[in-house]
Parts: sequence; C-alpha cells; structure tokens
Amino acid sequence: MRLGLPLRISMIALSLSALNLSPSFLLAATGQAAPATAAQNIDDTWQGTLHAGKDLRTVVKISKSTDGTLQAQWYSIDQTPRPLPVKATTFRDGELRMNLEDIDGVYTGKLSVDGNTFVGEWKQGGQTLPLILARATKETMWAIPEPPKPVAPMAADADPSWEVATIKPAAPDAKGKGFGGAPRQFKTFNTTLNDVIMFAYDVNSKQIVGGPAWMETDKFDITTGEPDQPGSPSQKQLKSMLRKLMADRFGLKFHPGKKDISAYVLTVAKGGPKMTKNEAGDHQGASFYFTKLGNLVFRDDTLDDFCHGMQGAVFDRPVVNHTGLEGHWDGALKWTPDETQFQVFGVKIVPDESPDAPPPIFTAIQEQIGLKLDAEKTAVDVMILDHAEKPSDN
Repeated sequence: MRLGLPLRISMIALSLSALNLSPSFLLAATGQAAPATAAQNIDDTWQGTLHAGKDLRTVVKISKSTDGTLQAQWYSIDQTPRPLPVKATTFRDGELRMNLEDIDGVYTGKLSVDGNTFVGEWKQGGQTLPLILARATKETMWAIPEPPKPVAPMAADADPSWEVATIKPAAPDAKGKGFGGAPRQFKTFNTTLNDVIMFAYDVNSKQIVGGPAWMETDKFDITTGEPDQPGSPSQKQLKSMLRKLMADRFGLKFHPGKKDISAYVLTVAKGGPKMTKNEAGDHQGASFYFTKLGNLVFRDDTLDDFCHGMQGAVFDRPVVNHTGLEGHWDGALKWTPDETQFQVFGVKIVPDESPDAPPPIFTAIQEQIGLKLDAEKTAVDVMILDHAEKPSDN
C-alpha cells in the first residue's frame, strides 16, 4: 500500500474478494449491443457499482481530445477520492475497453441500443466481476469526494522522530505483510524485525548476519503517532525514524562488514533501457508496488530504488545496481514467478504453465524494460548484529 509513502513494497489493488455471483445480476441491464450506426457519443460521465464482497461505487469520466482519441479517469469513490490512471481507452464497434495498468485492471463493456448503458466486466488479479456502467445525469450523478489537502514536505534538514509508537504481536492467523500510512503516520502489518530492517536499511535478508532466531519468525504490528517535526517526511527521513525506533524499542545494535555472497547484478541490456525517464522536479512521488505477484509497477524510482525493491520483495539474495544510469524512471514489469521468488511474503508460488503466461523474470526484464540480471558472487555490504531484544507491547 502506498498511502502517502514515497516508497512502497506491497500488494495494492481494488478490494476484490472471492465470491459467487448470481447470473441474475446480469439481467439488470442486458439487451442487444448498440449497432455501429447508432449515435455513440460516449464522452460523458458513467457510473456503476462493483459488487466485490462489499459494494464499491465506480465513476468513469470519458473525454475526447482534439485529435479524436479518448481519455478516461476512473474513480473508486468508496476507496479513494483520487482518480486511478487509465493507460488506454478505446471504443470500437460498440465495445468500450479501458486498461488500468497500474492496478492490473481491464474493463470491457458493450453499449446498449439506447446508448445509455455499458454491460460489461471488470478483470483484475485473476478475478472477473460483472460491472454495468450507466450514463449519469445531473440528478443521478454521484459526488466525488474532495481529495485531502496535500501535506507540505518536511524541511530537508529536519531530523524527525516519532514520540509515540505501539508495537504489538501480530495476529497468529494474519496473512501477508505490509508497510504504509498517511503522510504523517506509519504502520507495519505482520512484519518481523528482519522485515523492518530490510525496509529501513535497504538490505536483503542475506545481508543481515547473526542475531537471535526470533528476528525471522516473530511478527509484529507497528503503529506510530505523528513525527515531532511539521510536514510530510521524505523517504530518507521515514527510514531514519524507523532506524531510531528499532534502536529504542528493539535495542538494535550492529556493526558494518563485507561478505562475498551470491547476488544479482543489474546492468543495461543490449539495445538500451526501455523505461521512461521521469523528469518531475521534486521526485516526491516515488513508488514500487505489485498489483499481484509478478506484476510490478514502479514510478519515479532511481535504479538503486528498483534494486532495493527487488531484493526486498522478490529475490532471496541482494541485487546490485551496475547500470550506470542516473535519474528517476517509470516502468512496468510482468513475469511468471517461480518458487524461489516472493519468499518474504510467506506464499507458495505455483508457476503458471499456460501458453499465454508471461515469461520468466530474466527474460521479461530484458524484453520489457531493457535491463539485465546476472547471478554473480560478489562482495556486498552486510550488517553484523550485536544485540536485539523483543519489545514490550507499548
């Protein structure tokens, strides 16, 4: 979840859950699709409810640019007031298709004869749910909530701390893990001390040497108060606060070292990078997240950030940046994970062997973003643990 954090390593998506849907749901607005000759002016506001365990109201605003191409904004107004980016919107032969790449979502719908309803389906994360979008009128249009006012960045020279933080054992049956929070709050869910160290120090688990066994097994939920300095902390300031918290509440002490271990070395593939360079000025919106395992989206990241994300979430070894590429980058990566990947999430990977499955990561990374990963044994920085203790509940 991002929720205001400049870096995120987690699963985000619309809140879909497995459920059985009655075919009668589709009867609410069925009928023939509009013929191609019908008036099909669809640049308007459309809305409908996605029944996904709970009802999620969806608003779609479609507009037409001067060159005739369609653009769309997708709102899930019961989840966030901010629009979700629609990468591509097409309307041909009465069928609307919208691709929301950032959350691995696709909507397809057929326009009804009267031109006022799309009967279609929403696909995301391996699930397919019916979704009927009706043309909204002034009387029926749902109000989109006002987004919260942005929090100004914290002063670059500020050295903040959390004055209050609660650390409690995670629920024994909790699944997954996550880091997130609003701009001035932070939480972890179902995380070990090793997980927090990896996040705060940008290391892989193999770079943490020594320490008691419970650091890898005991899981905690951490909830903080607000920082003691005004503004929204940067990624660097957030991680500094986490380091202070671990020293104070876990008694964490270590000294640095070097060790020859197996790692993945990231270089530029033949033909050069296929990512988009992000020329934004302040670089406050960096993110790295998975819409599902094997579907990665990264925005406004340096390639050091990319390596930190890959070694923290995907691989069982460090990833070292030898690309020589400067700046911040946007990109997306889709691959079929194998059983060695995503071990940090505690899930069992069953490789997809279907004919249309995405390629393995080593192929995907070259074909899709123009980079290359090679396994090598190399000297990497390590943290040699001197002391750690279990925290009290509060």
